Amino acid sequence: MASPTPTTSGRTTRPAPGRRRSATRAAAALLLCCAAVPACASSPDHGSHPRKSAAPHHSGRAQAAAEKAQRAEKAARARLLPGMPAPLDPQDLYAADRPNKLSRTVKGFPSRVYVPNTLSDTVSVIDPKTYKVVRTIEVGHQPQHVVPSWDLKTLWVNNDLGNSLTPINPRTGRVGRPVDVHDPYNLYFTPDGKHAVVMASKDRALVFRDAHTMRVVKSVPVTCFGVNHADFSPDGRYFIVSCEFSGELLKVDTARMKVVGQQRLPLAGAMPQDVKISPNGKTWYIADMVANGVWVLNGDTFRRPRLLPTGKGAHGLYVSRDSRTLYISNRGEGTVSLLSFKSGKLTDRWRLPGGTSPDMGGVSSDGKALWLSGRYNGEVYAIDTRTGRLRARIPVGGGPHGLAVYPQPGRYSLGHTGIFR
Repeated sequence: MASPTPTTSGRTTRPAPGRRRSATRAAAALLLCCAAVPACASSPDHGSHPRKSAAPHHSGRAQAAAEKAQRAEKAARARLLPGMPAPLDPQDLYAADRPNKLSRTVKGFPSRVYVPNTLSDTVSVIDPKTYKVVRTIEVGHQPQHVVPSWDLKTLWVNNDLGNSLTPINPRTGRVGRPVDVHDPYNLYFTPDGKHAVVMASKDRALVFRDAHTMRVVKSVPVTCFGVNHADFSPDGRYFIVSCEFSGELLKVDTARMKVVGQQRLPLAGAMPQDVKISPNGKTWYIADMVANGVWVLNGDTFRRPRLLPTGKGAHGLYVSRDSRTLYISNRGEGTVSLLSFKSGKLTDRWRLPGGTSPDMGGVSSDGKALWLSGRYNGEVYAIDTRTGRLRARIPVGGGPHGLAVYPQPGRYSLGHTGIFR
């Protein structure tokens, strides 16, 4: 019961019966709250019971989402080409290519730029720190590309008209005995590391060979002309090939070693070159020297691609170390276009001074320089990727083509001048 309340006149009064009952109920409720929830006296919100029940609810949703993600990852792994390493990040195929993230295999390799000179039958070796040619290696007739092997231990020089591959040990610089391989215009490796795929342009064939011995496993005839460049799907199950001289694209089943799709590009005289897949694995870009841009393709559906103009003589395609930008060399006008993978649009264009012909190459290990051969100028360009400015132009042999910057970050090589994942 409430105590009497003194008045200003000295008399005492008692609360009305209704007020006494309300006060009693309030006090009882407060005592009940504190008995049931000891923290209620210090809590700013006495109605906190729903929050206690919400935590398990949110935890349950998070657990369900995690389990769903695990099931999706397990399913994605099941779809992978057997034997291939799973992507570090399903949303970024180039997650292993971060600046200076060298594998144990290549740590300690001297940093060099290997330049095949098609008209000189040599490979110029450049020290990227001094921008000087430190060695010239004689190789077979018309070397087209210098290709890192799947296991990163060997550099293969593709002597196209010499019908041979010259191995170079990138750790020691030792040049090995040439291996007889017919018409090796370009060279790729399946993601499982089992096979090399020779782009036999003149022979009109894709030749699957043992990745180590180069023994022929299967030769796949093609009906297009000038097979030259390729890249692989995220699961490694198929790859897209460009046919330079007939303006066509091929889709090839990796495991079955079989062409499963073929289409002609929708432009008279099209001349497709380099091929590169986006970090998220959903979009393919194919440079085209005649179309003066890149074709944008959905590799899964393999339907008609659309053209994105970039510059005259679009040729080589290279991914930045942060997986945000595609560098596109426009050989016919001496420029490099920059494409944002996120927006799918061009963001900049760098013009190289003094009459240049930027062709093939690669990005430095730290990502700060883009190295490209000057196909018609007998020189190599080092371009600052932060400013687009030309750092150096280095004289080399005649007709420099598919140079390799080595070593580079990545767990394994898919070939060409260095496609690392």
